Amino acid sequence: MLNTPKSECLTLAIVGRVNAGKSTLLNLIAGQHVAIASPVPGTTTDVVEKTMELRPFGRVVFLDTAGFDDDTALWQERRRATQKAVERADIVIAVTTATTNEPDAALLEFLAQSKKAFFIVATQADRFPASEKFCAAWQRSGVATIAVNACDPNARDAFLEQFKSAIAALRPALSRVEHILDGIVPPNGWVMHVVPIDSQAPKGRLILPQVMTLRNALDADYRNVVVTEMGFADALAGLKSAPDLVVCDSQVVEKVMAVLPEDIACTTYSILMARMKGGLADMVAGAAAIATLRDGDRVLVAEVCSHHAGEEDIGRVKIPKLLKRVTGKALEFDMVAGRDFADDAQRYALIVHCGGCMATAEQIRRRVSHALERGVAITNYGVCIAYAQGVLERALKPFGDMTAWQRSGSATPDF
Repeated sequence: MLNTPKSECLTLAIVGRVNAGKSTLLNLIAGQHVAIASPVPGTTTDVVEKTMELRPFGRVVFLDTAGFDDDTALWQERRRATQKAVERADIVIAVTTATTNEPDAALLEFLAQSKKAFFIVATQADRFPASEKFCAAWQRSGVATIAVNACDPNARDAFLEQFKSAIAALRPALSRVEHILDGIVPPNGWVMHVVPIDSQAPKGRLILPQVMTLRNALDADYRNVVVTEMGFADALAGLKSAPDLVVCDSQVVEKVMAVLPEDIACTTYSILMARMKGGLADMVAGAAAIATLRDGDRVLVAEVCSHHAGEEDIGRVKIPKLLKRVTGKALEFDMVAGRDFADDAQRYALIVHCGGCMATAEQIRRRVSHALERGVAITNYGVCIAYAQGVLERALKPFGDMTAWQRSGSATPDF
């Protein structure tokens, strides 16, 4: 459990009105006291995060939120925090009480705005038993309903079985590429990993996409060779047979492809991440906007993780330099990092997002949708770099379907 990145965990947001029993429910699920629960309205003032092993889903992240109808002085900030937690979530657990036989209209409106899969938990079953009419009213909308006395620890085992069944019923809608190399490398295949070790490499370790790709290759029993870009050509020449796939860092893709024979498949870690997270087609289409940038256009560079940037930081330094050089335009760049994203995305001619290794697939999908709904092109670091260097078409060949690329325009940008 400890070794699974949060970005690969199922994330569940617990939402509802003030005093609906959200924190009490989280304590019941966890089987321990992890969140302060009190009759005092507004006890939960910020998002409480709890990670636990939940068979058969593995490591799961729960996000306990403040009541969406909080009317305290800081209600706007608390509601905004709740909304951001919901954006991170794969599935929403909507907590309510069966005080009437009709669904809570305000809760329904909040859930509709979230556009997330959800199910209902009526937590105070000892005080407000969920009647058949109550359950039927929700079921008419196709929503599963579970009733429980969340204060009764003896109810935990039976509740968890229903709870996990409700999650399992919604998981198919979240289906995506489960492993980063799925469907690309044949059984018993060869994979060559080209990993630069430079001033931006973390001391003593590899970056997460490199670790994920190598671990997936080992789990699949592929044969692997790991080299730096400096030793790449010699290592390739020394192999008895050609690798089935070469995966390299985006920053050396042009150098690697200049040496690599055309018949050997090659892509980048960042492009693999876009495929795994589910945004590759839109990000490929978004890369074509690079060729249309004009003087004075604003470009947003967005990262999920926060880190101390070095002198050659890829998002803050290298990509702005690259785009200015290949377009020849006087572009303006803004940077955003962490969980916040651009509420004013429409200001930008283009958004260039990181690979998203620290984000869930749902977070990436939501950010892509947020941009596209506002008419803003969005791409990611790897796709952007490959496009600007004229090698994107080749970097997409391992995935077979070129439809998205053909829609987006010419394989070689005309700068």
